[in-house]
Amino acid sequence: MNCDKLIHDLFNLQGKVAMVTGGSHGIGMDIGKVLGQAGAQVCINGRSKAKLAAAQKEFAAAGVDVYAFEFDVSNEQEVDKGISLIEKEVGVIDILVNNAGIIKRIPILDMAVEDYKEVIDIDLVAPFIVSKRVAPKMIKKSAGKIINICSMMSEYGRNSVSAYASAKGGLKLLTANMCCEWAKYGLQINGVGPGYIATEQTAPIREEHHPFNDLVMTRTPAARWGKVEDVGHAVLFLASKASDFVNGHILYVDGGILANFGYVKGENNI
Repeated sequence: MNCDKLIHDLFNLQGKVAMVTGGSHGIGMDIGKVLGQAGAQVCINGRSKAKLAAAQKEFAAAGVDVYAFEFDVSNEQEVDKGISLIEKEVGVIDILVNNAGIIKRIPILDMAVEDYKEVIDIDLVAPFIVSKRVAPKMIKKSAGKIINICSMMSEYGRNSVSAYASAKGGLKLLTANMCCEWAKYGLQINGVGPGYIATEQTAPIREEHHPFNDLVMTRTPAARWGKVEDVGHAVLFLASKASDFVNGHILYVDGGILANFGYVKGENNI
């Protein structure tokens, strides 16, 4: 088979409707752009009309038409209304990317229960709500891709991110349980775990000689920060035919940091 045709057939998303939660900025926006450039009709959601409108302009600049919907993914009633509107205006969702999330960097002893619950609601409960709403129609047509955006914190903790790590660790196992229940119906449910990614939010700590930048550069075997497109390309793989027998898996896009213990750039690591 011709190589170009093989790649086109495997990764072409023409005719597919993709929904990216929290797709109005950051990694979520880039995921949406990649899926759109692969041919999918992309829908994004958010809680800010202004951010959604600005995002539509950025998508258009990248050559991608996008539908934007305002609703709160942690509210079951809003999700039902939002997904119903997507199904009416765009079509039944073929690819769901549960990307919306927040982080609160607060030590456990200083964290209010309300703050802890808010992170859990958005980062863990919301993927449960949205997936539960979308999955039945995927099951009915015996096809669908659900991709949960996990984290390196799905594997280990760090100082001051107890709520985030709890949620992302839970999301890893929610992914596994979705697979156990829905794979038999033709669905693939997987996750992507980004490492340290260069975004607008991480710009201040990526400056040369910043302690956190030094940590990332010395502890990551690839010796660089990830690019947003690195995450987008991993999501594209899991959204495509190329991953049709990949299920219940978390694909870590981290430059090898989880594979390594104590790597120091430029030293003899004996």
